[in-house]
Amino acid sequence: MKLRYDSNADALYITLSEGNVDCTKEMDKNTLVDFDKNGVVIGIELLFVKERNFLKEFKTENIIEG
Repeated sequence: MKLRYDSNADALYITLSEGNVDCTKEMDKNTLVDFDKNGVVIGIELLFVKERNFLKEFKTENIIEG
């Protein structure tokens, strides 16, 4: 699992597995889930993470800024 935080967008992307995104589904207005062609979740994007205090749930040394 890889975590990448984009401070400009205030978005956290959690990569669960490698692969190509086939489709993205909006779970709610601040959560997007990427699926591969087999329907396997490969990543989750969380928006407005500072506002929602999600960053405190992760060890900062595990988060790549980008």
